[in-house]
Amino acid sequence: MKINIIFAAKDLSRASLILEMLSRQGYTVATAHRSREVMGMLAGKSFDMVMVGQNLSDEEGLTFLKNLRAKNKTIPVIAMLESPDTLLDHMPSGLTIQTLMPHGPSGRDAPKISYKLAFFQLGADECLSYSQDLHECVARVRAVVRRTASVQPDEVLKMSEVELNMSSYTVKIGGREITVTAKEFDLLYVFLSSPNRVLSRPYLIERVWGYNYFGSPRTVDVHVRRLRSKMGKAARYVHTVPCVGYKLVPAAR
Repeated sequence: MKINIIFAAKDLSRASLILEMLSRQGYTVATAHRSREVMGMLAGKSFDMVMVGQNLSDEEGLTFLKNLRAKNKTIPVIAMLESPDTLLDHMPSGLTIQTLMPHGPSGRDAPKISYKLAFFQLGADECLSYSQDLHECVARVRAVVRRTASVQPDEVLKMSEVELNMSSYTVKIGGREITVTAKEFDLLYVFLSSPNRVLSRPYLIERVWGYNYFGSPRTVDVHVRRLRSKMGKAARYVHTVPCVGYKLVPAAR
């Protein structure tokens, strides 16, 4: 499935190279400057990860992460740092040294703490830097996705004779494996996950191709037609809803 990421930072120009690399690797990235934008996006749509810079336009990245973790403890978060070794030269709003080092010394005896350690202490899953090799950055993003994916490795979706294996990325119809493309697999996953629900073309575009896709919605029709041709008699479960989209209707028991 398409991985949808929010990248939030005050200066997005610094992130242009990593954003381009993520896009080339098949990730869909929506950008934001302010923390309230991110919270609104998370409330309105389904995202798989948040990447946050040291500073946003309305607050510091550490403060944002603290507030995010108070509301959402599960979404993966990757911090993008100016430099991996930069030390905190002040305490961000809403934070104390006890928050960042709950078991360490305080007051004058408190040691200097790096942004990297601070982000990890507040619940970041990974910390990257703009000076880091781009290929390594993407590999680390991919590793976080693997570690935190909500789909279990052995999950299998089944409906009648249709079987979708999320681990091996394979499809079987009546026990026989058929060859499908990545987009056809993702379409079938959405259908099987939403039985008896009318799925509009824009909705399918968003789920399978991502939020930043600007092509024709008719590309859905092309892929559904190809998928149906491979499904044989099982294609009868995928119904066309005129002027709207499609609906998967399970076999009557």
